[in-house]
Amino acid sequence: MSLRPALSAAVGAALLLLAAPTVTATADPSESVTVDQVGSIASDGTVTLSGTYRCLGNTGPVFVSSSVGQGSGKVRHGIGGTRAVCDGAEHAWKNTGKASPADLEPGAAHVEATLMELRPQGSLPLPRFHAAQERDITLTAG
Repeated sequence: MSLRPALSAAVGAALLLLAAPTVTATADPSESVTVDQVGSIASDGTVTLSGTYRCLGNTGPVFVSSSVGQGSGKVRHGIGGTRAVCDGAEHAWKNTGKASPADLEPGAAHVEATLMELRPQGSLPLPRFHAAQERDITLTAG
């Protein structure tokens, strides 16, 4: 049995990984995402988070995604995604998603919001992070 096909595949995979672009967040001060200090949680577990964003120079679709967690656990709940317009102006975003009523409750919470583009690279869309923010907030009943 020849090792040549396996070796060729391994070398090809290594070269592909070396040629792949690095996914990094930009440090452009004209791009930002913020999280409002208060979010809401309904009795059925529906969470609403909001804030603002600003971005420039996209070639693919851009989204504001958000997640929330409570307590010292590592469990985070994805809360929706909003399509972003990258025209350099500041825009509001609002994401709504549902967690089990037992998973989250009114009170202190930690939110992460990310402004991410799916930039076309060949036949695959690769993520390009425009901005991110983590913040402690208060979830109010509502």
